[in-house]
Amino acid sequence: MKGKLITIEGGEGSGKTTQLTLLKESIRTSYPSQFDNFVFTSEPGGTELGQRIRTLVLGNNSITPLAELLLFQSDRAQHIQQVIKPALDNGKNVVCDRFTDSTIVYQGFGRGIPLEVVQRLNYIATSGIEPDLTILLDIDVEEGLKRKTDLDSIEREDFKFHCRVNCGYKVLASVEPRIKVIDASLRPNAIAYKVRELIRNLIFGESYGN
Repeated sequence: MKGKLITIEGGEGSGKTTQLTLLKESIRTSYPSQFDNFVFTSEPGGTELGQRIRTLVLGNNSITPLAELLLFQSDRAQHIQQVIKPALDNGKNVVCDRFTDSTIVYQGFGRGIPLEVVQRLNYIATSGIEPDLTILLDIDVEEGLKRKTDLDSIEREDFKFHCRVNCGYKVLASVEPRIKVIDASLRPNAIAYKVRELIRNLIFGESYGN
């Protein structure tokens, strides 16, 4: 049986890293027999090549929007073939910090690259693989940016850029049933509970109970 692809999305300061850590520990303790059936990864940087691309892109203030987009898609193409697709084909569930929606909102809505271009490149890079569930941690732009320190080149973009990103996420959430929105201003444990419930319902279903 093919595994499920779960992605976690959100603007800057939304708490994705915290929630992934809490989720990983929750599965380890609540479903120990299932833990090895999960793969936790991230974009950009889920492979050795991806790490090099991440360093190159996020540390470069002069990179052009199109070059940025193509480098992120190169990262994704490698990530899909080396990590995500093999795991799914082997029946493992993949939880990924950022995926195609990030590219749509950051490079499409944020940078202004035509959405049809971004979406076409997403399809090519992923070989048509799409998330089964996307958890969107929704945070007010100003509040999220206040949480950030030691900023990379994208995080240093101006307030209007991050507002466009936030708007992009809201647009996607309004048209994509797979995207489930969680208020990221809640306490981390409250958010973690909601994240666990969404994933439990998708992966474990009724047979695993409450």
